[in-house]
Amino acid sequence: MPSREEAPKVNAGSMADIAFLLLIFFLVTTTIETDAGLDRRLPRKDTAPPPPVPERNILQVLLNGGDQLMVDDALVDLVDLKTMAIAFLDNGGAPPESPYYCNYCQGERDLQSSDNPDRAIVSLNSNRETTYGVYIAVQNELVGAYNALRNREAQRQYKTDFTAMEAKYADAKTPLALKKELKTKIQSIQKLYPMRLSEAERQ
Repeated sequence: MPSREEAPKVNAGSMADIAFLLLIFFLVTTTIETDAGLDRRLPRKDTAPPPPVPERNILQVLLNGGDQLMVDDALVDLVDLKTMAIAFLDNGGAPPESPYYCNYCQGERDLQSSDNPDRAIVSLNSNRETTYGVYIAVQNELVGAYNALRNREAQRQYKTDFTAMEAKYADAKTPLALKKELKTKIQSIQKLYPMRLSEAERQ
């Protein structure tokens, strides 16, 4: 009786090793792009109704469906927004006898504008038709206004920019003792110019 020839066996061990090495190669060499966004701390949910705010302490910023920018019902260009926000935040309109008097503000001290940076609120409203890029550009200008004022105060008090202190604090290589010192300085500047940026839901 003739013997059956056994089919040759394929050694799959080496093929598995090659596939594993290729997988590691692609994992190591592939770069994963991440979308850039804005660093924001979301406010805590508060069920209590907010206290009434005088109209002079609110800067109304509106983006309509045509990407047109309005500040207090007047059409403005994006390049002017940062300057207008700085003037509003740094106005210091409260009189000297008021508990809200700002002795470090360098604004016009217009009685019809904000009393104090701690009471000044920037209200940003947008339309559903507003393009995302324009919305982010407006946010960047408003954040830039806060940073400009914070940098000015940090230079006056500590001879360095506020943004530089933040970057140094976030650096993992910064010693713990220096981080503690930076945190105190950062919080002191933030207290002078708190970021009160209110973003309403898109309509």
